Amino acid sequence: MRKTLAAALAATMTITTATTSTATTRAPALDWHGCSTGSADEVGRQLDAVGAQCAELQVPLDYAHPARRQITVAIARRLATDRPHRQGTLVVNVGGPEASRQGVNVFLEASPKVAATYDLVGIDPRFFGRSTPLECDWPTNRYLNLVQFGTPDRASFEHSVSLAKDLAGRCAPYAEVLPFASTRNIARDLDRVREALGERRISFLGWSYGTYLGAVYLQLFPGNSDRFVLDSSHGPDSYGPRWTRETASADAGALADWAAWVARRNSEYGLGTTKARVLAAVDHIARVAKRRPLAVGTHRVDAAMLPGLLLTVADTDELYGEFSAQVRVLRDAADGLVVTPTATQDERFGLYELGEVIPEFGFSATNANQCADRAAPRDPEVYYRDIRAHLATEPLYGPLARHITPCAFWPTSPVEQPTVIDNNRPALIVSATGDPATPYPGQLAMHQALKGSRQLTVTGAYRHGVFPYSPCVDDTVNRYLGEGALPAGDLSCRGQR
Repeated sequence: MRKTLAAALAATMTITTATTSTATTRAPALDWHGCSTGSADEVGRQLDAVGAQCAELQVPLDYAHPARRQITVAIARRLATDRPHRQGTLVVNVGGPEASRQGVNVFLEASPKVAATYDLVGIDPRFFGRSTPLECDWPTNRYLNLVQFGTPDRASFEHSVSLAKDLAGRCAPYAEVLPFASTRNIARDLDRVREALGERRISFLGWSYGTYLGAVYLQLFPGNSDRFVLDSSHGPDSYGPRWTRETASADAGALADWAAWVARRNSEYGLGTTKARVLAAVDHIARVAKRRPLAVGTHRVDAAMLPGLLLTVADTDELYGEFSAQVRVLRDAADGLVVTPTATQDERFGLYELGEVIPEFGFSATNANQCADRAAPRDPEVYYRDIRAHLATEPLYGPLARHITPCAFWPTSPVEQPTVIDNNRPALIVSATGDPATPYPGQLAMHQALKGSRQLTVTGAYRHGVFPYSPCVDDTVNRYLGEGALPAGDLSCRGQR
């Protein structure tokens, strides 16, 4: 979904020194086996279908004390099929953070020719997927009502504070584990996997959160890295409990791009003949939702719920078409008409109302990762003041982007300082200027922090996740991963629309 300070200095210093080596002993050999665990294991079946095998690796919970408690990291690997041209191991991280063994299949589909020359590896990060779990039993509706709802007024904000406090309290029984859910430790786990695979260096392709993981790995283990591709990058110092704070203007930009798209199709959607008129229709929905909840079938949409329903993720005709149908439903509801939600809307409403715990979503593990990476303000008023200070310039998305999170009440604090990204290792950063989830300024900052990197920018594209996309993008990424040919300088190309 779209989306902790003050540990003792001695403990921080102890762990910080354990960055150039993941342990004092070598990683054990891996015992490879089939991936599927049964008929319900879709990822396992897909991995088996492409000839991948799976294994588990024991890694230290706390790398400052590697001989103490061990946890398990789940791995999938498909050996290179073009053995005469094998180029080593490519680790694929699909983002999230979330289970990522399916990265093997993702890259096979995106780039089969280059994929044939690598041993492809996907890893479920610690506490996700088939790795040792971390599940605080967060009901789906309570979590989504926190992170997918804005807090434009005091009443909705106080409700979000109550939700955040409740969810954080549910993780208190796991306090001995929570501080070690950080990206630094996931990067250390990745290096243990490298060692267990017998590789001197690894290549890496990561989207979204995977870019931050890749950058942290480059910082901690520069000598163990080969070809790194970071697609839709976080800023070098933004990932953590408040990583969404800078997304409001990017979300508004993406909404404006959609408005221009749908205006050209007014005969089909009837939302306005110009971008300005379409955006005025959205403003009308928002004004009515502030006065009264919109009746959408059996559901009610108020001002807090609305911004989460108006997020776009990619500028394809298919997704913009579905989004347009959803906005039409909301516009008609605002006009007092009897409406039926689209199937996609109804599915989302169902999740907002679902009181069950769905471990596959990894909600508590995601928050544990963010809370362990950076400290969050503990005073709820910091968040409310932040929202109110930006309400004039971010009226729709600001109350969502700047909302409070469970990290404000987290039962533990980070045991390490955030990783400072500043090195000369080569990498290819792939960006879209209109990325609504990880805004382009942060991607430029990551490029500056990774001084040996090159940046490929797709201008006029409003999407999160660029590769695969167009010949301009795909040829550049495949040439770098396939030949090691990093562009001589930064590149740009136009979006496809």
